[in-house]
Amino acid sequence: MSKPFASSADLADKTETLETLADGVYALTAEGDPNVGAVEGKDFVVAFEARATPVAAQAWLHRLRELTDKPIRYLVLSHYHAVRVLGASAFGAEVTITHEQTRRLIADRGQADWDSELGRMPRLFRDPDSIPGLTWPDITFTDRLSIDLGGDRGPLELAYCGRGHTAGDIVAWLPEHRILFAGDLVEAEAALYTGDAFHADWSTGTLDAIAAFGAEYLVGGRGSVVRGREAVEAAIEQSRSFLTVLRDEVGRVHALGGGVREAFAAAHAALEPTYGRWPIFEHCLPFDVQRLWDELYGIDWPQIWTAERDREVWEALQA
Repeated sequence: MSKPFASSADLADKTETLETLADGVYALTAEGDPNVGAVEGKDFVVAFEARATPVAAQAWLHRLRELTDKPIRYLVLSHYHAVRVLGASAFGAEVTITHEQTRRLIADRGQADWDSELGRMPRLFRDPDSIPGLTWPDITFTDRLSIDLGGDRGPLELAYCGRGHTAGDIVAWLPEHRILFAGDLVEAEAALYTGDAFHADWSTGTLDAIAAFGAEYLVGGRGSVVRGREAVEAAIEQSRSFLTVLRDEVGRVHALGGGVREAFAAAHAALEPTYGRWPIFEHCLPFDVQRLWDELYGIDWPQIWTAERDREVWEALQA
């Protein structure tokens, strides 16, 4: 029997958990749904990630307003995927910040990605008609950008660690508390989506740069908050292991002259015993394998996912 397309059959609400990680530092996790966070400055708030629609974002903002009534001055978007950014208008932020490559991705594939992810994950797009249009940044940067939180709160450092989950992923680092918001570059017991990734860069230098922060708390893109230096290191290595096994299995089939369907079967067999129970594993893997297969054929910049291409790849590999 064919498996339901992507996460189209995942319609059950998830339990959300709002946690205070330090004074004025918050994370909202939701059983494998995309995580969001916020950091209080002296007289303003920095929000991290925006959810898929303004209505979905309002649910998070209602929880945040139980903790602080400071205005949201900055909205930081770790990367461009529609499910992470299209709720931005709900925040009323003065400034939206991304990496410069994220702006390029919005221009390159913004509407196509919107249509693609709406079809893949309809539950996350609560009231899609509330989306006013594509989300564009006010400020972009290439390497690092520091936000002075004011008073004795220290800086919030935004950093680009290299190509990974997309060409433009950034992390948010609070050195005063050793808390890292890693976006989808690290997942805590959730499968990695690599359909727009740069697998070799991500699994080596990019994750090395993330590990070098020496974080004691890590909020990944999905999954629970990770606490403790050893647990953070384990989460980073868990993400690296997923990427390494994927590269090894798909690369082996490619080197032997096999096809992408054979590569998918090999990757699934190798990864499923460890990662198969984790959120969105079955959803992600066909798109992961197809992107890596493209890389092995020399396609450096990811091909655009459209609603039509999504279905074609799913039927070819996962059905």
